[in-house]
Order: sequence, then C-alpha cells, then structure tokens
Amino acid sequence: MNALVTISRELSDRVDDLRFPSVPFVYNPLEYARAPHEAYLERWGRKTPREVLMVGMNPGPFGMAQTGVPFGDVAMVRDFLGIEGPVGKPPHEHPRRPIAGFECHRSEVSGTRFWGWARDRFGTAERFFERVFVANWCPLVFMEESGRNRPPDKLPAAERSPLFASCDDALARVAETLRPSLVVGVGRFAEQRARETLGNAFEIGCILHPSPASPAANNWAVVVDEQLRALGFEA
Repeated sequence: MNALVTISRELSDRVDDLRFPSVPFVYNPLEYARAPHEAYLERWGRKTPREVLMVGMNPGPFGMAQTGVPFGDVAMVRDFLGIEGPVGKPPHEHPRRPIAGFECHRSEVSGTRFWGWARDRFGTAERFFERVFVANWCPLVFMEESGRNRPPDKLPAAERSPLFASCDDALARVAETLRPSLVVGVGRFAEQRARETLGNAFEIGCILHPSPASPAANNWAVVVDEQLRALGFEA
C-alpha cells in the first residue's frame, strides 16, 4: 500500500475518535470520499523525493468536502487531475451543506484558482506532480448551525489540542515520506503548523491563500508566482 494511503487511513481513524461538542456538524471526507481521495494519493503521491510539498489548512465545503482532494473543485479534480470516484455521505449532514460528490454543481473558488494556476503554469498534472505534491493539514470540515465554516484554530482548546496533535503527526509523516526540499504553507495558519511540526528539518515558506475572502487574492496567480520565486521555486 502507498505510504500516504496508510498515513491517511490512520489519521482518519484518529480524528474519528475525537469529539467536538462545540460544533454541530463535522465531516470527514477521508471516510465518505475515500475512493477519490485514495485515487489521488495513489496516482499523484508515489514519487519521492518531491521538490515542494504544499500544505493547505482543511477542506472547503465545495472542494475537498465533495471530492476528497485538497482544493478539490469538482471540475478541476475531474478534468485536470483525472480523478473521479464514488462519494458517500457523512453520518450527520447539514441540510444547507449537502454532499453531492462529483454531482456538486457549485465551484470552489480557492480550488479553481489553485489548480487553474497549476494547469496554466505547468500545462499538465503530470508535470506539476513531478515537482509538487499538495496535502491538507486537517482532514475535517467543521460547520456551525448556520452552515458557516469554523476554522480548526477557532475550536475550544480542549477540542483543538488532540486534533492538532493528530494532524501535526500526520504532516510530519507525509513530509518524511516525500522528503521535499521545500514545504510551503498555503496561508499563514498552514505555515505555522508546518513550522511548529517540522522545526528545522525542512525549509519552510508561505504563499497567499487563494480564498475569495481575501481581496489580495484577486490577482492570486501573479502574487503566488512572485512569492514562490522568492522561495527559490519557479514553475
């Protein structure tokens, strides 16, 4: 079995044992979207060492929550990454955030920006993954009663601590497996977790998150090109 699949399954089991009483809805796409998630790991996660490991925070409701792939906008995952597969349902589903898998018709802006940049700069998924791999630090989606996302760092300390320990451990194992020359946090939170987890074992940097909530991300591809060049990486 692919080492990344082993890490993913063990992380999924660990976070499934945790309880989050402060949030009414918690989705784990490593379970209900396991087929496309593991297809992504098997197809694109085998090459080592890797030049760059990019790390996101956690799934978006119309991205990885639907497809099991980081920044996993449906069209990008299917058409650019060549990944598709059956997707089930979380045990407790928010009525305003249903899981439709690859039948989801809403796009994930962060995903279209991220994978659109990869496509435009590298041309093919094969060329991108020859040099880069993309993982999320946390596999879980946390939702308020309203359907609004709650970021992992906004959980109460008692819930946050065991979650962070599990996700940090998995990130360390992914980095040890891929042996990247550079680890890049997609956003400041992911960079912080990488620095606290990996210490001085890897060179670590940060790029702007492609979230539409950030006005700076409106020109995301150009900004990220400049940030990556400053880190010594050029597409």
